[in-house]
Amino acid sequence: MDLRDLDLRDIEIFLMLSAELHFGRTAERLHLSQARVSQVIGKLERRIGAKLFERSSRTVTLTPIGLRLRDDLQTNYRDLRASFGRAARAAHYGDAGVLRLGITSSNLDDVRPVLNAFQVRHPDCTVHIEHVHFGNPFGALRDDELDVLVSWLPIEEPDLVVGPTLYSEPFMLLVGADHPLAQRESASYEDLADYGVFGVPPSDPANLPPDYWTAAAVPFFAPSGRPISRTAHAANFQDLILLVAAGKAITPVHAHAARYYSRPDVTYIPMPDVPLARWALTWRRSAETDLIRDLAATASALVGQPIDQMSRLQ
Repeated sequence: MDLRDLDLRDIEIFLMLSAELHFGRTAERLHLSQARVSQVIGKLERRIGAKLFERSSRTVTLTPIGLRLRDDLQTNYRDLRASFGRAARAAHYGDAGVLRLGITSSNLDDVRPVLNAFQVRHPDCTVHIEHVHFGNPFGALRDDELDVLVSWLPIEEPDLVVGPTLYSEPFMLLVGADHPLAQRESASYEDLADYGVFGVPPSDPANLPPDYWTAAAVPFFAPSGRPISRTAHAANFQDLILLVAAGKAITPVHAHAARYYSRPDVTYIPMPDVPLARWALTWRRSAETDLIRDLAATASALVGQPIDQMSRLQ
């Protein structure tokens, strides 16, 4: 196959169509015409000598060769984009660099000591902090929009590295102020089977969080084995708390939510029998930098976790 006529845009179009499986949506997301998308896919198929997609009047599906090409290209394309991004940031910020940190919570207080210690070691490094919604927790890392993420465990993604645990905290049950459980002094996961809890909207299956990660906060089954149904959906905490206040569902939340989202129309109930949630640093394996390694080492020193226990060195 002669690759001289291909460019990154061709690869981007192929990967977007592989995710969307719809020519119209692919064109819309990339601000192209459908004819342009079809032209690029046709060019790739001619170069390869085989179909990459099966098309019908209703569906678009990847062929086995298309699936293999998608899997081969995804990581390489992501790494290539990340390399250009790192070069551009180095040109803009100089030797001091920039560290882009995402947090899947509103709790900056328990992360701040690590960031303060890191800034002492790197006073000229620019640290950008942004909130990451739980509806797509790892997307920004994989798209090279973040360098490091603070998220709850477990994280079992082969392309991500789990660094030191920064802190732990209890769970609480969030219910509407007039909910039947609101007057209880404590709650458990068993109570969830009697009421509906929240799930993540299934509008973008490619970006849904993994079930094991979701279940670490909101399980799918009670300890007795009874199913815990998802009767409402929310992709971020702001939507979730409004729906809880309206009586649409209840949900376990991390205890810091009670500090940051106290409202008269909701109640937080302790869940003393639920294991503590652990929050850790994580980053993309192929995008590790000196700044990321030093942030992890700084965190390890502060929390007393030997650096040789970090999974990035396994």
